[in-house]
Amino acid sequence: MNDKLKMKVYYNSACPVCKAGIEGQMDKDNTCEIQWNDVHKENQLASEVGSDLEYVRERLHVVDENGQLQIGFDAFLAIWRNSPSEIWKSKILGLPIIKQLCRVSYNIFAAILYKWNRAKKHW
Repeated sequence: MNDKLKMKVYYNSACPVCKAGIEGQMDKDNTCEIQWNDVHKENQLASEVGSDLEYVRERLHVVDENGQLQIGFDAFLAIWRNSPSEIWKSKILGLPIIKQLCRVSYNIFAAILYKWNRAKKHW
């Protein structure tokens, strides 16, 4: 029986920035098993997190090691929390005021990146 914690990451490989970030993350050690789900290649995966495909394309989604859905910056915190070389990021960037600023920054960046990807017809 495998008692190792599991996590599911939902990302959009059609976005070159997202693809590079996720591919870099895939190479890191993790304290839990991670299932990488590319919604660009398998659109129906978006329904697993109860979100519209376009929203999953715009913002990273993670079902964390506790089975909780994390979206956007919180999704990154969940990944970093389970990566020994990046746990420091989750601790520092997860502090209350810093976390709020990072969420706002992420949401603005994600919206701009999404519009850029649509303009470039990446999907």
